[in-house]
Amino acid sequence: MNNGSAPLFVPETPCIIIHEAIMERNIEAMAETAQRNQVQLRPHAKTHKMPHVAKRQLGAGASGITVAKVSEAEVMAQHGISNIFIAYPLVTPSKIERAIALSRQIDLILAVDSDEGASRLSQLAGQHGHTLKVRLEIDTGLRRTGVPYDDALALASRIHAMEHLRLTGIYTFRGALMNKKPTLDLEAAGVEEGRIMVELADRMRALGIPIADVSVGSTPTGAYAATVKGVTEIRPGTYVFQDRMQAKFGVCGLEDCAGSVLVTVVSRPAADLAVVDGGSKTFATDVQPNTEPLLLQGFGHVVGLEDAVLERLSEEHGMMRLGPEAQAANLKVGDRLYIIPNHICSTINLHNQVLFLRGEAFEPVPVLGRGKLE
Repeated sequence: MNNGSAPLFVPETPCIIIHEAIMERNIEAMAETAQRNQVQLRPHAKTHKMPHVAKRQLGAGASGITVAKVSEAEVMAQHGISNIFIAYPLVTPSKIERAIALSRQIDLILAVDSDEGASRLSQLAGQHGHTLKVRLEIDTGLRRTGVPYDDALALASRIHAMEHLRLTGIYTFRGALMNKKPTLDLEAAGVEEGRIMVELADRMRALGIPIADVSVGSTPTGAYAATVKGVTEIRPGTYVFQDRMQAKFGVCGLEDCAGSVLVTVVSRPAADLAVVDGGSKTFATDVQPNTEPLLLQGFGHVVGLEDAVLERLSEEHGMMRLGPEAQAANLKVGDRLYIIPNHICSTINLHNQVLFLRGEAFEPVPVLGRGKLE
């Protein structure tokens, strides 16, 4: 409670609020999962993009972090993070040069998924008299980056022979997918992901390729993939804050969502319509409503108003359709609402800072990795 000595800080909206105690609970739970299954935890920092949070994860037992961009790795390294995996193929000379420079300062692992990409890494590393640690990305069904599974042995052999690369492991990202389709059977998806990657690693070792790392697992599947003997590492990201998507998957409850967007009602044009000051520049739209397998309604969960649906977004406006219960709440212009976004990772990247809530006190923390596109 406020002791009356000073007024409580009231944040401007829209803004992201992170409930620190819930975040800490999420961090500890995933660290315990990794420890129980005797695998390394290397969280993907794409969710928070903040060294402040990465250090909390490392302090709880994470072995390092994962990022997607050289620029993100540079930000993290500048703030004392010394073990980083860039889980994204680097193919342009400028980015490779930056990665080489960074790898002289910290323990850095790079990603490859093609002959051409690996050759570029090896050639530039050789020009600097340097050897780069790399992992080979495997496509296990998502059809994104990653060498096709059936071509992985041959490519691994060629990379292993490259003088200035040291192939330390393989990794994949598949998420909640089975048979190339989204699934709600997270256990089956995670176990299968782990199994096929372990089998591939064993086949590579039989060819004399010393694969040490078998890295798998997203927030939905990580706990299950970790149970597969031979998996050495999981790389969940969203778990640190959780979001509506993970709650619908059953990974967590809405009460485990540390991140939410605080908005203000700015207009009440009709009994069944409220407009808030958060639109597509506030809420991520990459997880669209009414899509398989989750069939989420709207762009976020409106806390305390179960039949309110944030169903439309323009750039600065969020249009909420109000059901009977929400109408009975008699929302007024100026009222504030918390909305748990469908996807917290992309939502964080829209904001320059977040506010960490400790009791009744807010601490602004800059999202230092935001907008790092290169």
